[in-house]
Amino acid sequence: MLTTAPFWATLPATDIARAKRWYAEKLGLTPVKETAAWITYRCGGTIFQLYPTSAAGSAKHTLGGFVVADLRSTVNQLRARGVDFEEYDFPGLKTVDGIAELEGVELAAWFKDSEGNLLAIGQAVTRSTPRPAASQEHSGGRLPRRKRRS
Repeated sequence: MLTTAPFWATLPATDIARAKRWYAEKLGLTPVKETAAWITYRCGGTIFQLYPTSAAGSAKHTLGGFVVADLRSTVNQLRARGVDFEEYDFPGLKTVDGIAELEGVELAAWFKDSEGNLLAIGQAVTRSTPRPAASQEHSGGRLPRRKRRS
């Protein structure tokens, strides 16, 4: 019944105007529709929406992600726009310069938007994809947690 139905994500925003500016300035995204209740973006063949709520940034897990052909290039471009990438170091998941190798089949990086929502960027690994210098196998299903700093 739902196998062919499109699926979209909804992301919370405490300050919808701030979030709209952040998505434009940092990710280069322009809304395709705006109402008083939400802002809609189209990326590739999918959409996601931002909606106003005081609950923004309270989720401790990845809320959605982008799939790209060249993760390292995308990370570098986003860093140049001021996006900060998360660093993780715990059993089963280690990032090197913000990028992790997941089970040898995907490279991934995580960042937070202006509202504290955790988002991901992923790239499928092929034989010709350079791998991070230090990688570990990801234990599926666990959510990345930020390494605590003293």
